[in-house]
Amino acid sequence: MSDTPTLTDRPALARYRDRARRGPALFLHEEALADVQDRLALVNKSFSAPAVVTPFPDLWRNAFPTACLVDDTEVLDLSETTHDLVIHAMALHWANDPVGQLIQCRRALKPDGLLLVVALGGQTLHELRAALGQAEIEITGGLSPRVAPMGEIRDLGALLQRAGLALPVADSAVLRTSYASPVHLMHDLRAMGETNAMSARVRTATRKSVMLRAMELYSEAYSDENGRVTATFELITLTGWAPDSSQPQPLRPGPAAHRLADALNTVETPLKD
Repeated sequence: MSDTPTLTDRPALARYRDRARRGPALFLHEEALADVQDRLALVNKSFSAPAVVTPFPDLWRNAFPTACLVDDTEVLDLSETTHDLVIHAMALHWANDPVGQLIQCRRALKPDGLLLVVALGGQTLHELRAALGQAEIEITGGLSPRVAPMGEIRDLGALLQRAGLALPVADSAVLRTSYASPVHLMHDLRAMGETNAMSARVRTATRKSVMLRAMELYSEAYSDENGRVTATFELITLTGWAPDSSQPQPLRPGPAAHRLADALNTVETPLKD
């Protein structure tokens, strides 16, 4: 057994997702799907052998009927150099080894194949994190992990290069939603399968007083003009290509052959020391 700590309790996450499938609220997955479709529409290339890594295959099956649908597990059921498109859909933020996930996807790609990853980013649920943390400190004097830490865009973008992908790009979209109360938000998180599945979570029920205080703090700090509470979700999209000789290559550094001032038809003024 490895002594390396793990972020996610995978059996618990699987239970939460199974429960969510009975009455899912997948608006974030629908946003991710729309984002992927928009990006593919801008790519001047057709894909004949796609694969989608997803915990909710029914949503993606309708959009990509010929795709190989792969469950989100630590070891992905992907064959090497088989696919010209791999979509990793709304699961990387729960990975214990995100670099390993990207490497597996890269190995599954044919040369010049495209990887698209959509995952939740660091701004996600910052309101809920703050309210729960403050309430727990006030009442118990301690703090336990309740909202999973999610990667920032710069960190996640760097993972593409570590995984050996070419032409890496990372960007994000911040979605702000509103709910009648924090309880309604928590119901939606349950229906997404996105409740607390961290290995380090407290396994006993949260005190009622902590939850009531957290709901009070949330409503006080994050209500809009209509009395509804706001919640933030950040979708980070990563794009990378399996290396191929046909792709643009960076120029090798070397001495400049011409002065910039000559090209701009201007006078070069040296700076004083």
